[in-house]
Amino acid sequence: MYVVIEGVDTAGKSTQLDILKNKYQDAIFTKEPGGTKIGLKLREMALNGEAKSKIAEMFLFLADRAEHINEVVKPNKEKMVISDRSVISGIAYASNMPLEIVTTLNLIATSNTLPTHVILLELSKEELTKRLQGKSNDSIESRGIDYLIDIQNRMKRTVEMLNLNHIYIDAALSIEEISKRIEDFING
Repeated sequence: MYVVIEGVDTAGKSTQLDILKNKYQDAIFTKEPGGTKIGLKLREMALNGEAKSKIAEMFLFLADRAEHINEVVKPNKEKMVISDRSVISGIAYASNMPLEIVTTLNLIATSNTLPTHVILLELSKEELTKRLQGKSNDSIESRGIDYLIDIQNRMKRTVEMLNLNHIYIDAALSIEEISKRIEDFING
């Protein structure tokens, strides 16, 4: 089982991943970008804005994704792998290119290895605004609320286009309610 938790920053992915770590102690926990040694370097480069072009930034994330699938997901296909982000984010955040082209590039990078379970934590524009006010933003978050809402919408279109097994959860629900819905989805 390859489970991914998706959502724009501040949606509550980290909180839910911590809960899952307690419930599924035998699972392999990972993240994109940065789930491998090379990935950590690529993540730092991308999030620090070192790539000056959007296409270069996308290729940094594609390189990370290819390494992550090869080093973490495929070797553990007999186990439960739970990832903070995945190919879905990769496609959604490459918003400067048509969805179809970015999808093709990502399917090459993943060798067509896709999540079996997708959990997308959704935020309303109002809730996202409230949550972002309380933190300092990296180079991607600083692109603004409308940008992040567009990314969230692209995530949904990507999930549907790839026909992935998924659940959308309102991230404004209580932590306990979100956790219960995630567990029911994984065990269902």
